Amino acid sequence: MIEKLIMYLQYPFVYYALIVGVLIALCSSLLGVPLVLKRFSYIGDGLSHVAFGAMCIAAVLNITNDMIIIMPVTIICAILLLRTGQNTKIKGDAAIAMISVSALAMGYLLMNIFTTSSNVSGDVCSTLFGSTSILTLQAYEVWLCIVLSVIVVILFVFFYNKIFAVTFDESFSKATGVKADGYNLLLAVVTAVIIVMAMNLVGSLLISALVIFPALSAMRLFRSFKSVTIFSAILSVSCAFLGIIISILAGTPVGSTIVGVDASAFLICCLVGIIRGGGRK
Repeated sequence: MIEKLIMYLQYPFVYYALIVGVLIALCSSLLGVPLVLKRFSYIGDGLSHVAFGAMCIAAVLNITNDMIIIMPVTIICAILLLRTGQNTKIKGDAAIAMISVSALAMGYLLMNIFTTSSNVSGDVCSTLFGSTSILTLQAYEVWLCIVLSVIVVILFVFFYNKIFAVTFDESFSKATGVKADGYNLLLAVVTAVIIVMAMNLVGSLLISALVIFPALSAMRLFRSFKSVTIFSAILSVSCAFLGIIISILAGTPVGSTIVGVDASAFLICCLVGIIRGGGRK
């Protein structure tokens, strides 16, 4: 097994998968903490469905660089979700369900009606659950992921105090002069960017797991916002790295393996939290 791993590590596509997986996991975990605390974590799942619909449109139009369509469409829908979710007539969860289901259905419909591919079911399955091969990542995608990840981390660190304030008490933040709507918009846009980045790695249906699991796992063990954020980032990166390694050795789909490791880590953190809670009593 070790010899097999060493052999695979000699190929560039393995480094590509490791770099992209670790960076996406890091960014997802940073955003996951405020999204979970604001009870808006399901936005990841909704935007992933929107990205799927945009990808289907790009495929039907035979656009080689589908990012030209996927990125702006997903960002626009993130803004619409934020605005619609603030409407008293349409609550946040209903807005997400409405937009995400529509995008998912329309994308699949377009793929079936207009696609020229001979394997529509295979293409859709790869898009929804991630590719079964890590050979799909190209050099330009890796560099794009690096640039976007650096921007996301810098924004999170620079606006950390404002994000903290908006996350815990949005009304008080507005009263003290903090532009809460602007920071909510920032979170929505950055989340959209991360969703698009993660599609090739874990697929549309599994992206929300990268956002939710690390944050929930950290909350089982820690109470302060800073501790939860740091542990969530460390855990998410470790799970992504381990998931990719297991995928290489076992020949399993990358996205499903990473999510499986994240779910296992969550169960372990729950068990440790229960043991620690019992010890305190």
